[in-house]
Amino acid sequence: MEQGSSPSGQEGWRVRRELTLRENERLLANSRLSSGTPSAFDEVDQRILHLLIEDSRRTNKEIGQEVHLTGQAVGARIRRMQDNGVIEGYTLRWNPGKIGLGIEAFVTVFLDAGTLHAAFVAFAQADDRVTKMDRTNGEGCYLLQIQTRDMAELNDFLQDLLRYGNYRVNLSMGRLKG
Repeated sequence: MEQGSSPSGQEGWRVRRELTLRENERLLANSRLSSGTPSAFDEVDQRILHLLIEDSRRTNKEIGQEVHLTGQAVGARIRRMQDNGVIEGYTLRWNPGKIGLGIEAFVTVFLDAGTLHAAFVAFAQADDRVTKMDRTNGEGCYLLQIQTRDMAELNDFLQDLLRYGNYRVNLSMGRLKG
């Protein structure tokens, strides 16, 4: 969450659900593709990808004007990047607080030794309060990002989670990057 103009309460908080443009630029600049890549990912592809990351609603024609290609040629490059898995999908930024989802929590899950991971994964994937889930190593088995209306709803989720194991909760105080 990013802090807006009001430092108190839930007002002014904005959540960004994607990497920032600066992070994406850094990742693109540092990307190295092997010569064994099925179809080359060249500088023009990199520029197209950067423009889509900046604003995925741009038309092929608009992108083409920036990279000096026709809209049709841009579309072909985008389809190739989708087919090769470079582009996995499109997202948008949204503000959960504006629709009543003001609590964001990060939950580290510690499964009991006898717990089947598949049952926990099915539970987490089916629960709309779980916005992200990563399998982790080190401390804990999974890291969940949870979005709820209030603390009571978060508590209800944590009670449900106890069927599978223990947890540690960290509440977001405000997103500073990403």
